[in-house]
Amino acid sequence: MSTPPRSSPLALTVLALLHLQPLHPYGIQRLIKQWGKDQVVNVGQRASLYRTIDRLLAADLVTVRETGRDQQYPERTVYELTDAGRSAMRVWLEEMLAAPKQEFPQFPAALSFVLMLAPQEALDVLEQRAAVLARTLDAHDRSLAEQKEVHGLPRVTRLEDEYLRAMTAAELDWIRGVTDDLRSGRLGWTFEELTAFARSTGQQAPAGRTPSKPDADLH
Repeated sequence: MSTPPRSSPLALTVLALLHLQPLHPYGIQRLIKQWGKDQVVNVGQRASLYRTIDRLLAADLVTVRETGRDQQYPERTVYELTDAGRSAMRVWLEEMLAAPKQEFPQFPAALSFVLMLAPQEALDVLEQRAAVLARTLDAHDRSLAEQKEVHGLPRVTRLEDEYLRAMTAAELDWIRGVTDDLRSGRLGWTFEELTAFARSTGQQAPAGRTPSKPDADLH
């Protein structure tokens, strides 16, 4: 057996679905969408699913069960889980649940450079984000209610939706606090203040700006 591939949300999902039954790639993608797992696993490009299956196949975590044909699809390969794949799935699952992973999402990276905008500009874009988050939060609430009241799904099948809803609500609350501070003037900055701070700490001025040519928008 070759070295197992690195764990990933998509690889874990493929192994978990094959644990339930043998499937072909189209069936895996269809189940991911039908079960709402596309909210936590990116299957927008089917090519990424095929690449993941190829890596799992090369590592002997999955194997080909059969290759069939039908009227819609000229050839359809059905995969099934191996014993090694079943063991890897459990290890990956426990690791992902137990150990927070250092990730680098876009939003915190952009926040670290929000000082490059004027306070009013920052307020405008954060208010736009808050509006999107509010709509997303409403969608989570509707989805959770539908899953419980209409489909009668047990809570354990909805935990990822609960988590996404909680994270969305927390981010929205935080952004609303920041925008309130920007709007009231409790949070603000000027280029001169940033330059003085940089000089006092022995750091360089913010990238792209020089004391001789301050940005008029920051005054």
